[in-house]
Amino acid sequence: MSESRTKPEPWLPTERIKELATAFKLPTIAREICRRFVDAGQADAMDTLLEVFEMEAQDRRERRVERLRRASCLPLAKTFETLDLKRLPRKLAYTLRELSRGDFIDRAENILAFGLPGVGKTHAVCAIGHALINSGHSVLYQPTFKLVQDLLVAKRDLKLPRVLHKLDMFDALLIDDIGYVQQNADEVEVLFTLMAERYERRSMIITSNLVFSQWDQIFKNPMTTAAAIDRVVHHAIILEFNVPSYRTEQAQCRKQSVPPEEDPGV
Repeated sequence: MSESRTKPEPWLPTERIKELATAFKLPTIAREICRRFVDAGQADAMDTLLEVFEMEAQDRRERRVERLRRASCLPLAKTFETLDLKRLPRKLAYTLRELSRGDFIDRAENILAFGLPGVGKTHAVCAIGHALINSGHSVLYQPTFKLVQDLLVAKRDLKLPRVLHKLDMFDALLIDDIGYVQQNADEVEVLFTLMAERYERRSMIITSNLVFSQWDQIFKNPMTTAAAIDRVVHHAIILEFNVPSYRTEQAQCRKQSVPPEEDPGV
C-alpha cells in the first residue's frame, strides 16, 4: 500500500512540473515536490500546482520578451501588423513570414535585403526582428552610421574586443542602410572586422540600396570588398524589394485626394 502512495499515478502532470521547475533553476523543487505531494495524499492538488507553474512560465516569457524588445532598439511601430504585405510580391511576402520563424538563426545564416530607398525593406526586416524577439531570440537594430561610430569610439578607447563580444551576445544583428553613408578607411576597417567576427557564428540582417556590384563604394579596396561580400553572402538569404517606393505612392495618393479647386498647383 505504501509503495503505491510513493509512486505518482500515470495521469499526474509530474513530468511537466519537473521540467518547469528545472527551467526555473529550482533543482530541489524539481526533485522533491511531486513526490512530497503524493506522499502527503495531495495528488488531487497536482493539477492546480501545474497551473501555477504554467502561469509563472508565461509571466517569465513575457518579462523576457519585454527585456529583449527594450534592448533591441527596434522601431516599435515596424511590425508585421503594420507592414502591408499585399504590395509585395507573393514569394517575397511568403519568405518574410518564413524567416520570422527564426530557423535561419540556428544555422547562423544572414539575410540581405536589397532595394531602392522607400520600398519597405527596413520595415520588413524590423518586422522579422520583432517576430524573433517574440520567440525569445535576442536582436539588436542599428543604423550603419551609428554602429560604425560606436565601433570607432571603442577602437580609439582600446575597447573594441569588449564591444565585439557584447554584440556577439545578440542572436541577430540588424544593420540598416549599409552603403547609405560613404565610409573612410577607419570606418571600413571596423565594419569589416565586425562582419569577420560574426562569420558562420552569428546572423546578420543587412539592408542596402546598393547591389553587390556597387559595394566597392562602401569598402573602397577591391580585396576588402570581395572579402566582405564573401562573408555575408556565404550562408545568406537574399531578398529583393523590386517594388515602387512606398513614400512615393503615399505622396501620389495624397495629391490625387486633393480636389482640383483646392490644389495649390492649379
